[in-house]
Amino acid sequence: MRTYRELFRTPEFTPFFAAVSVQTAAQTATGLALGTLVYTRTGSPLLSALAMFGPSLAQVAGALTLLSAADRLPPRAALTALALLSAGAACVQAVPGLPLWGAFAVLLVVGVASSPGGGVRYGLLNEIVPREGFLLGRSVLNMTGGATQICGFAVGGLLVAVFSARGTLLVGAGLYVVAAAVTRFGLTARPPRATGRPSVRETRRTNALLWSSTPRRYVFLALWVPNGLVVGAESLYVAYAPGHAGLLFAGGALGMLAGDTLVGRFVTARWRPRLGAPLRLLLAAPYLLFALRPGLPLALAAVVLASVGFAASLLLQERLMALTPQELSGQALGLSSSGMLAMQGVGAAVAGGIAQLTSPATGMAAVAGISVAVTLALAPGLRDRAEDAGGRLPVADGSPRASRTPLGKGTT
Repeated sequence: MRTYRELFRTPEFTPFFAAVSVQTAAQTATGLALGTLVYTRTGSPLLSALAMFGPSLAQVAGALTLLSAADRLPPRAALTALALLSAGAACVQAVPGLPLWGAFAVLLVVGVASSPGGGVRYGLLNEIVPREGFLLGRSVLNMTGGATQICGFAVGGLLVAVFSARGTLLVGAGLYVVAAAVTRFGLTARPPRATGRPSVRETRRTNALLWSSTPRRYVFLALWVPNGLVVGAESLYVAYAPGHAGLLFAGGALGMLAGDTLVGRFVTARWRPRLGAPLRLLLAAPYLLFALRPGLPLALAAVVLASVGFAASLLLQERLMALTPQELSGQALGLSSSGMLAMQGVGAAVAGGIAQLTSPATGMAAVAGISVAVTLALAPGLRDRAEDAGGRLPVADGSPRASRTPLGKGTT
């Protein structure tokens, strides 16, 4: 499967695609609205950053306790319930006079409950499309997510200006309900991918097994830490340019769209290992420019360029699946997704804390510098596993396999 036409002819891919897109739009609108609401009330870059990305920190608790549910719940029912939970949370956060601690408590509950969502969602994608179509399908979802964020941040900024942050939260809640309806009535009911009941013990046992492999540890860390720190820089857009944050978020989404289009559709298997390291560095390096407090045009250009580097995640996900036995792939995807989201929350907290003591521009440049340092530190381990093998990816037992081998399940 090499063309978009073939992909959209696959039964159920279109409603799956629509549900994911609408949910992304809802997350975009509600995140911007809540970050703006908190910043208006408090004037705190730290609290504003945590309002937008702090729920990701709750993924740590979910990853340690609930992740085994990713393969042990019926996917359609689980995704429908998660969308409705997010809709309810947005409605609660829109209530006038809700205490700040109450808003953050709601975010915490939603973050923990949503932790298996990545594994459920992209495990379902792997069931809908043929194995050889997974990379194309995953890149299309990334590309559409970028395009949806471009529109969502632009429209979200307009909605906040016209209807207020609370009104925008209610619009986001409505979008979550639409996503739930498309999921419930557009997809076929499927049984869980694994037998048995979800449990804390099973979650921890499998997590330990996944983490026990040194090559997988390098990939997990490369997926989690540099990405999370750069998202921490993004969390300061509202504080850096309060009147133009939506434009910066849209620019970042545009860069992501360009990178995912390039890597997902046009980069051949031969070139993927060679592009991984440059893309990982590109992800953070342009943010170093913020140390000079650039004006809006230059800041926007840096954001667009840096966001192309998010495409490195596609290549790391490919490597993760090559290193993971099929029977562990579902939880590997969930662990990857939860870890990425958790580190985004950590990145937002670190960047917000630095900005609180210095300035938003300094906070953005500081976390970018840390991201570059982490990327350089991880590079030898990642290069030894793929590039030194002549462009081939090692399988779980350590032997090399051609990177053109069909992929397993993906992650966020």
